[in-house]
Amino acid sequence: MEYQEYENTLRQEAIVQQQATFISKVYMWMSLALVVTGFTAYFCANSPSVLELMFDPITGKGTFLFYALLIGELALVFGLSSAINRMTVGLATAVFLFYSFINGMTLSFIFLIYTGSSIATTFFVTAGTFAIMSAYGYFTKTDLTKIGKILFMALIGIILATVVNWFLRNSMLHLIISIVGVLVFVGLIAYDTQKIKRIGAEIGDADNENYTKGAILGALSLYLDFINLFLFLLRFLGNRK
Repeated sequence: MEYQEYENTLRQEAIVQQQATFISKVYMWMSLALVVTGFTAYFCANSPSVLELMFDPITGKGTFLFYALLIGELALVFGLSSAINRMTVGLATAVFLFYSFINGMTLSFIFLIYTGSSIATTFFVTAGTFAIMSAYGYFTKTDLTKIGKILFMALIGIILATVVNWFLRNSMLHLIISIVGVLVFVGLIAYDTQKIKRIGAEIGDADNENYTKGAILGALSLYLDFINLFLFLLRFLGNRK
């Protein structure tokens, strides 16, 4: 009996270590993508020739290229999420980093609207919130599965409401969408972290190709949570030029 308990303890410790190693890999990929996005956005915002390709210098509205990039982003996310098992590790890595690069190009618009100091402040607030909620999702014993389903439904509602408000341009609806958006992505950070932790217990050793692919998918989920939370918070914390 004592030997069985000792064996169970060792097995549990091995799982805990495996989960910690996997989540650190996920954070590494996510951080790399954020660095690529951040530098790309800053570079594009300070390159007049690039800005002219994406934004009309008179109206400030997006050009055909800007909207093509947005559609390309969606295609890359859905493609990576659905077809990663058929990709090589190298291709999956390239698609993930290319997506973060394109996202940086489209996010360059925030430097045209908001001051650099408020963007930096919002980024650090987002990073702090992300760290707290991700830690909660990792260490909590509460099963967040049901909450995750509710948050996903709320996310669909946000998307639909945002599309409707493009035509209505209602300031009150805009405020409601922003508040709900912050709450949804704060919750999704915890939910996705817990989901990734569970995957880490089942995915196998680091030499397996599925290990790296799983880490990239996990990084994509948390990256999207971070970026969207940042954009929603920027609506409240960003100072316009």
